[in-house]
Amino acid sequence: MSDSPAPAGHALFRHRAFVAFWFARIASGFGFQMLSVAVGWQVYAITGRALDLGLIGLAQFIPSVLLALPAGHVADQFERRRIVLFGQIVEFSAIAVLAGVTLAGAVHEATILALVFAIGVAKAFEFPAMQSMLPALVPAPILPRAMAMSASAGQAAMIMGPALGGFLYVAGPGVVYVVAGTLYLVAAGLMAWLRYERTPPRREPATLKTVFAGVHFIRRRPDVLGVISLDLFAVLLGGATALLPIFARDILHTGPWGLGLLRAAPAVGALLMSLWLARHTMQQRVGMIMFASVAGFGLATLVFAVSTTLWLSLAALFALGAFDMVSMVIRGALVQLDTPDDMRGRVSAVNAIFINTSNQLGEFESGLLAAWVGAVPATLIGGIGTLVVVALWMAWFPSLRRREQLQEPA
Repeated sequence: MSDSPAPAGHALFRHRAFVAFWFARIASGFGFQMLSVAVGWQVYAITGRALDLGLIGLAQFIPSVLLALPAGHVADQFERRRIVLFGQIVEFSAIAVLAGVTLAGAVHEATILALVFAIGVAKAFEFPAMQSMLPALVPAPILPRAMAMSASAGQAAMIMGPALGGFLYVAGPGVVYVVAGTLYLVAAGLMAWLRYERTPPRREPATLKTVFAGVHFIRRRPDVLGVISLDLFAVLLGGATALLPIFARDILHTGPWGLGLLRAAPAVGALLMSLWLARHTMQQRVGMIMFASVAGFGLATLVFAVSTTLWLSLAALFALGAFDMVSMVIRGALVQLDTPDDMRGRVSAVNAIFINTSNQLGEFESGLLAAWVGAVPATLIGGIGTLVVVALWMAWFPSLRRREQLQEPA
């Protein structure tokens, strides 16, 4: 990596389209995090059943997986900005309805779940369009910095959004929904204002061949297949954060305040690393940097597993989030730069399936293994498994290991 900032002429915030994109990402990110807190509290207050909290996650997970490939096809056939804008308008509308029925005292669990499902459908179409739109907003050499800056918006929302939502919930869930809806309206306004150049896509009818074209493309590109599958298996095995309540209570002997710190530590590490990456460019040996960062993720998981003091556990989780951000930026930029513009939506959709599946199954795998052998052994197994995956992928994808630059010369 370079230790000096990129030339001022390439500063990200001199690109007006990226500025609008970044602020829209912040507004929608904060809105969604606040919404998530309020929905969880409200549903549990209505029913008192823990199962219903799982139904909230299921209502979002089902459309994110089932609609991913069709959404990727749509992102490659139509103007991506309009797809993102339409998705945000749908999300705003659902939140507005949620605010209305809540303030009117007519809210019901089924209504909430139906509206959450509608938001999940909108997000399923919004995600691949937004991911594949970013390369058109900035020059290719600074795309990694743009992705890091975009990620910083998401991390900031993850850290501060739930706290803000919880604070506003004191005044009632309806107030949270009004504020969240306003933020989504701001995001939609910025997206409507945003302008960028893109060659009009060639329209193709939706067939199995075109819908699954992203899968076929990834199979023919070893580097793209390597980075996407590396993310899948590393996250699948290294899901230590799902076991944080067990570590907080039974191993570190701390209370809810300690659990809150443990949950925040990875996001803080990721946020600070994303800000650093937004000012520095990766100019050589990006393949080895990526593998080293995933290995660092595995080692941080091992340190967390054996730690019995809160400060060391926080440091390990902080490092875990920072290492994950480095590999995430490299993986994301490499996938986008290795993919032609007319395929980016479908490839991003396949990537979304891998990300959603690995996150959900990773938490399930960690919980299942912890129930079988205990939290500490399960986390140790996850950390060791991550290191094994890194070693195998370095052997199986030698071109990725030897990759020098994110954008290979033509």
